[in-house]
Amino acid sequence: MKTGQMPRDAGGSVFVLLGFVLVAAGIMCRGRVLRPLSAERAQAAGIRERSRNLLCSAEMAIAEARRRAASGEPVIVTVDDVATTACQHYGYVVEREQAAAALRDAFEAAGGRSDCMTDAFD
Repeated sequence: MKTGQMPRDAGGSVFVLLGFVLVAAGIMCRGRVLRPLSAERAQAAGIRERSRNLLCSAEMAIAEARRRAASGEPVIVTVDDVATTACQHYGYVVEREQAAAALRDAFEAAGGRSDCMTDAFD
């Protein structure tokens, strides 16, 4: 071996060549959006998210009322509790009818336990 010359390493050349191939493949085969976003789909997703968050707010209001109630007392959850929770956690300004519907859904999903009282059915 002569001094000043480096031995050939095929591994480095293969690595560089593979990098070029991957870059070229990435340029040639750009990913496309399968279903482009539309205003209707975005609006429907927003409505679903708001409904989910309102239901979650109702469940949080029920849980908070359960924590506040003393042992043996009935749990009292109001529509205003749901509206306040939705405003605090999600920044929603909720109408009374929407909060009542969410509270009814959460109450019925929980099996309508007899220890809970609510004004959502009025």
